Amino acid sequence: MKRCHACAGEIRIDRTVGRQETCPHCGADVHVCLNCSFYSPGAYNDCREPQAERVVEKGRANFCDFFVFIDDAARKGQAAKKEDARSRLEELFKKGKTS
Repeated sequence: MKRCHACAGEIRIDRTVGRQETCPHCGADVHVCLNCSFYSPGAYNDCREPQAERVVEKGRANFCDFFVFIDDAARKGQAAKKEDARSRLEELFKKGKTS
């Protein structure tokens, strides 16, 4: 299942996402970095695709040829990995403290 980055509404699309596609629920652009599986805040240009050109406005439609609409399961997996890493760091630093 794919979801809009702006409203989290479900978007049913089984084809390549065009540059002018919009969310049927809120009208937000769909072909944007925030909906892409390569989007990764903190990476160079916030993108894990090294050949992609720089996009300044991550929430606006762009012409990137590497766009791959991220599905809900992958998005949740990324959030779970981030939370797991955070909890391991917190646990590490708790063990080092003395009362």
